[in-house]
Amino acid sequence: MTQPDTGNRTAVTVPGDWPGSSFGTQVRVLTARSLRAAFADRRLVFFGLLQPVVLLVLFSQVFSGVGALPGVAAYRGYVNFLVPATLVTIATTTAMSSGAGLLAEIYSGFTGRLRCLPITLFAVLAARTLADTARLAVQLVVTVLASMVFLDFRPAGGVSGTAAALALTLVVGWCLSWVFIAIATWLRKAETLQAASFVVMFPLMFSSSAYMPVDTMPAWVRVVSAANPLTYAIDATRALALGRPAGWAVLVALLIAATAATAGGLIATRTFRAPA
Repeated sequence: MTQPDTGNRTAVTVPGDWPGSSFGTQVRVLTARSLRAAFADRRLVFFGLLQPVVLLVLFSQVFSGVGALPGVAAYRGYVNFLVPATLVTIATTTAMSSGAGLLAEIYSGFTGRLRCLPITLFAVLAARTLADTARLAVQLVVTVLASMVFLDFRPAGGVSGTAAALALTLVVGWCLSWVFIAIATWLRKAETLQAASFVVMFPLMFSSSAYMPVDTMPAWVRVVSAANPLTYAIDATRALALGRPAGWAVLVALLIAATAATAGGLIATRTFRAPA
């Protein structure tokens, strides 16, 4: 027997009609997920924080004789010359890991599941960069504190100058992460990404003003260093932390970083939309 229609109907929401959350919510949730995954393994966190400190101690001892050079003696110790540059080195290393982290999510199928949801794929990339930048902030603070305790690093710029140097390094690191995410979405292979990253970053680091005064380098290396974008980031960070005149280094470093982030973001967004 057919039941009569009383006119009382309950509205049913079809899952396919769900408009999705806002872009800000998507970025916040995905960033929190990445941070939980990054800090879940205590051993990984420990060695991740220990690595830059070990490198700093190693370089400060191996190249301690550089402190006698005219371009370094004014800094009152090679450690004062080295620590700000090491901050930028840590930022570049963390930026390289952004691409590797994105590839891990692609191969695990996580990003494939996100494609089935009403979510902006750009939020996935933005969340990855923000999570890695937060992780970078912890590494930078630990490195500065460790260098002050164990290596007698004394930033003449004081708390404000050191904070400005850390902020600049975070901006540079965040912008560089977009470059390596773009490379990752283009290459789609972890081994190729690692090889390409080292080919790009190591020549840039060692041809910059990170470890040696530019004036002591051969003429052709000085030309490369003048065109090296990392030189401006290192000089700006060093000037802020040590209370020295920065000139145009801060502005140039920010402009280069913003250009790199814009180009990397556009390329990454376009290539990430393509199926893996």
